[in-house]
Amino acid sequence: MVSQRITPSRPLRRADSFLGIHFDFHAAEDSIAVGERVTRAMVENIIEVVQPDYIQCDCKGHYGYSSYPTRVGYPAPGIIGDPLRIWREVTAERGVALYMHYSGVWDTTAVQHHPQWARIDEHGNSDPDMTSTFGPYVDQLLIPQLKELCDTYKVDGVWIDGDCWATRRDHADVVIATFQQETGIEDVPRVPTDPHYFEFSQFCREGFRRYLRHYIDELHAHHPDFQIASNWAFSSKMPEPVSADVDFLSGDYALQDSVNSARLEGRCLRHQGKPWDLMAWSFGGRHSHLIGEPVEDFSTKSIVQLQREAAIVLSLGGGFQAYFQQDRNGAIFPWQMKLMQQVAAFCRERQAVCHHAESVPQVALLYAGSAFYRQTQELFDAHAGELRPMKGILQALLERQHSVDILMEHQLDAQLAAYPLLILPEWDFLTPDVRNVLLAYTHNGGNLLLIGPQCAALFEQELNVQLEGDINEEAFYLEHDGWLARVCATAQQVRLGMAARAFGRRYTSNDDQGSSSIAASITEYGRGKIAATYFNFGVRYSDAMTTVVRDFLDVLVCELFPTPLVKVTGSHCIDVAVNRLQGKLAINLVNTAGPHADYRVHVFDGIPPIGPLSITIESQDRPQKITSYPMDVAIPFDWEQGVVTLSLPRLEIYDILIVE
Repeated sequence: MVSQRITPSRPLRRADSFLGIHFDFHAAEDSIAVGERVTRAMVENIIEVVQPDYIQCDCKGHYGYSSYPTRVGYPAPGIIGDPLRIWREVTAERGVALYMHYSGVWDTTAVQHHPQWARIDEHGNSDPDMTSTFGPYVDQLLIPQLKELCDTYKVDGVWIDGDCWATRRDHADVVIATFQQETGIEDVPRVPTDPHYFEFSQFCREGFRRYLRHYIDELHAHHPDFQIASNWAFSSKMPEPVSADVDFLSGDYALQDSVNSARLEGRCLRHQGKPWDLMAWSFGGRHSHLIGEPVEDFSTKSIVQLQREAAIVLSLGGGFQAYFQQDRNGAIFPWQMKLMQQVAAFCRERQAVCHHAESVPQVALLYAGSAFYRQTQELFDAHAGELRPMKGILQALLERQHSVDILMEHQLDAQLAAYPLLILPEWDFLTPDVRNVLLAYTHNGGNLLLIGPQCAALFEQELNVQLEGDINEEAFYLEHDGWLARVCATAQQVRLGMAARAFGRRYTSNDDQGSSSIAASITEYGRGKIAATYFNFGVRYSDAMTTVVRDFLDVLVCELFPTPLVKVTGSHCIDVAVNRLQGKLAINLVNTAGPHADYRVHVFDGIPPIGPLSITIESQDRPQKITSYPMDVAIPFDWEQGVVTLSLPRLEIYDILIVE
């Protein structure tokens, strides 16, 4: 089933779009010939070769210089002609939507021209790069310039970069005065150890939300069809309900360790109730966002490398786009389009059986935004590794072929009851309301797994255990199936009550005849079960992967949830995502073999095929047929007593089994 793009009479809206291509180059003082090599033939070739639903191209990057002859902002030092006019004319003629890459909060040039627009840091200094979300920048530059793009160039929308993730705490006098007035807190915190630092952080977060809602509402009032996304808003960096009228959600996941990054980010976006896509960087290497300290050691990725990154996103039902750098004059590098041509064909072959698919509830990880906002050193980001525990646990689950979703706290009421198992990945704080929701879920038959002693402490009574001694960083040996593996992690001793059952042991040395302690426990709670491990391992698994840790978690998960809808065996290098599309079961299988997580490997051109794979599917009735896509091949299967069994001889990168 090959889905070819059909040129529509008018561009697709982003909600209906599947495949895009992104270009930017962040014009700066060295951009002295912008437009010199931007031609109609260049844009036409992109569309002819890639056949995208939309193109995003540069108009203003972090440095604040515009790459078109703006009358509102600050054009790059040298612009030849009007390159943006060429992009718009050709895309409009070809029925391709055009979105702008526009840097929002991060605008170095605007701050240089208007120092009063800058946010103020905790030392009272003006930020050289970041504008204040409480200041006049949004009304005096951002909104007028976006209206210019809408009215003069008739672009379809904007992808605003450098927005939530670039927002910092603002200590401007007017911000402090408003904070004091609204909260009654007189002593303004400056460092994380100061009292009320969390309250001030929350105040600054709300300042960004108001800023975001303001410019979106103004632009929608000006032109209702203008489509807006704020890069990474309401994502893993901003884990909360969608509170602004964004038209779609989007983000550019990490250029290195991209598979694990996309695994996490896609799962954070897919339940937010908005159309979404993820952007891959088409190149691998090292990169720094710090102005003045540029680190750009890049090489273009291989075809199979980018195809597999796309597969991770598509398997979760999202749209996909890839980022290619423009030259300093605004032109693209045409030779790279042969990469995107093959990636686009790979995606289109699968579009009809993956786009907008919805997950079938199986295992869920809880993203406790209330804990994240207390832990993170930033307002909307996790630079200090705050999400590494959840990322590592997700990776371990996927590498035992569990179909996993991520649920945020605000999604629990509507969705939690459908999941047989919920896992709390090492959070140390829950609001009383969320805690009560989890206990009610478990009492009514759900299964709750708590990872780590801080998480277990939140449910100590319900676990029927007594945590003893201090929580310490320890080195110990975890046992599973006769094998021991060293673990260095936060851990605590525990004493079990009569109702609790021990699960697993951890040893003080690499000797299973030596002294040991309880690794985990399981307790009946109402009609469900509540379990906990008394050591953390998410970060450890990411940094020092062992099969023992992975398999220990798998056996504990299977103890709580023994009958998943789909089981896949034959390789651990496979992601399983169980979806439903148009009433049909869609089993997504993505080959994750190869050095995708090795930071020493910037580009690799081989993904070892895996197989044969044995697959079982719980099905009360015998299916009429099972078809493997994109080859559109019927798969023979057996069905007996409510269980389908079949074999897939070989998986190259990404196949989808449709069960009818």
